[in-house]
Amino acid sequence: MFNYVIKAFFDFMLSTILLIIFSPIIILFSFFIWKQDFGNPFYVALRMGKNGNQFKMVKFRSMIVGADKNKVDSTSSDDKRLTKLGTFIRRYKIDEIPNLFNILKGEMSFVGPRPNVKRETEMYSNQENFLLTMKPGITDLSSIVFSDEGDI
Repeated sequence: MFNYVIKAFFDFMLSTILLIIFSPIIILFSFFIWKQDFGNPFYVALRMGKNGNQFKMVKFRSMIVGADKNKVDSTSSDDKRLTKLGTFIRRYKIDEIPNLFNILKGEMSFVGPRPNVKRETEMYSNQENFLLTMKPGITDLSSIVFSDEGDI
């Protein structure tokens, strides 16, 4: 229990500090993403969190407005829905910076299994369901091994 409190405190403090440091980048990219099509610069998606609780994960939008209407959950690196700026922010993982807001709210952690959409978690095996007992994170082992999901 004590370790959990320390990890939660660490997540809260580090996300606060990083949000302050990255605030100029957040403002700059929010403006550039908005400028390309006057749409919301953030992509807010329902994801499954700890204990199967849904939360709204925030990322910079890297695709055209309404790209998620076709219910495709993964994106190849040559997907036509990606914007030019979106390709850049995905390559350098800038789209993940707004996840710091989810960490600040206690919905995510820095390290933990990547959060999936509900329809994918409904297909989890008993072993995979173990992932839902942990707070999802920005990075985990699979994020490092498969750092460019679009090429898979």
